[in-house]
Amino acid sequence: MAKKQLCYEDVEVGSEVPTLEKISTTQMAVRWAGASGDFNPLHYDDNFAASQGTGGIITHGALKRAWLVQLVTDWIGARGRVKKFACQYRGMDYPRRMATMGEPAEGETWLCKGTITNKKVEDGEHLVECNIWVEDGKGEKTTPGSATVILPAKKG
Repeated sequence: MAKKQLCYEDVEVGSEVPTLEKISTTQMAVRWAGASGDFNPLHYDDNFAASQGTGGIITHGALKRAWLVQLVTDWIGARGRVKKFACQYRGMDYPRRMATMGEPAEGETWLCKGTITNKKVEDGEHLVECNIWVEDGKGEKTTPGSATVILPAKKG
């Protein structure tokens, strides 16, 4: 079933982007390292991470960035486009251990969220600006960012 296309007229300043839930696991860290080529031992080696003072292995920052890109692209639909995107890594997130080969242990779930901060028409583009972030299980924003998207207009 096709998802309904979000249009410029459908959004209002102050409204929220639909939340995207994510779970980071140690298995995901291995997969992300292989896919991205980021084999920094902070993401998979307990002893190395402990020696660096992180408190344990940490989730890749670039993986959290990818979650935020998914948050935005899922929300804007097939005819929407991302014009600007940025994020910062402000906090460490610790992946869940694996309980079985295919299931993570109980633990933290991350929420990717956003709020619309501005909308305007500029050079014929219908722009929507947002604050976006990854929030940990304690409600802390560990990966804040921003996005500007171009949405189709219903009229014209």
